[in-house]
Amino acid sequence: MRAISCRFESCSGHKNFLEGSAINLDIAYKNCIRFASDHYENFPVISLFVQKNLRKHVAVIYCFARYADDIADEGDDTREVRLDNLKAYRDKFHNAIIGKYDNEFWAALHNSIIEYNLDISLFESLLKAFEQDIFVNRFEKFDDILRYCSNSANPIGRIILRLYGINNLQMDILSDKICSGLQLTNFYQDVSIDLKKNRIYFPLEELKEFNVQENDFFENRFNDQMKSLIKFQVERNREFYNQGKAILEKLPTRLKVQIGLTINGGEKILSKLEQLDYNVLKFRPALTKFDILSIFLKTFFYE
Repeated sequence: MRAISCRFESCSGHKNFLEGSAINLDIAYKNCIRFASDHYENFPVISLFVQKNLRKHVAVIYCFARYADDIADEGDDTREVRLDNLKAYRDKFHNAIIGKYDNEFWAALHNSIIEYNLDISLFESLLKAFEQDIFVNRFEKFDDILRYCSNSANPIGRIILRLYGINNLQMDILSDKICSGLQLTNFYQDVSIDLKKNRIYFPLEELKEFNVQENDFFENRFNDQMKSLIKFQVERNREFYNQGKAILEKLPTRLKVQIGLTINGGEKILSKLEQLDYNVLKFRPALTKFDILSIFLKTFFYE
């Protein structure tokens, strides 16, 4: 919540805008665009390939997810405090849906939801994932991880499709493949970071199958069994991208480029994991400027 108050306090003073205060949506959207532009992820959230009239809507949705993620994940608060803060965040969201805005950020988010008739359940799914982050740090089966992805990642892809006027089940399914693939790639990229938070995004039943113990992660024990486990995850991860790529031929040009760049960025991270001999315990792969150039070239000239 601190992130929101810091960024929007000067704009709104946290007034209830039902009480007659003017809402400056332009300021709210500009703040969101600035915030999204400052956060890189594996690829720019707001790039030149995002349709200009949609950039502010993509930015406000990114902010919604990023702020909630920070509540669940950042700082030294206890689980109970994080849960209370996330509940307060959800309450602000529910209030915004009925036109009661804590600040201009919420007014802008509601404006985007109304303008593009976005399904509220997609936002609720994201909040469910962030709540799960507070309490769940192990997954018994791979299907459990995919269910998490269905809340943490897939809704974003579906929201983006809606912003471009695309609403059909086949496209949603292909989008889900890509978004789940990106989430999985992020898990394998961030193993060393997640371990500090006592999180292991590898199915426990697959740890047993590959004869890997949980302590092997925390004790930085990279052996043949660990390598085989991670190699298996990476190879399976690639199939999500392969299955989702069929969406590209059905997208408008600018969105096709944006999604193509994102897919190629995810695949590049997987390639770097392979180059590191899958030792995610010691190394965290990241995209260099040269990598980004190669991703652009691949997107525009080879596919």
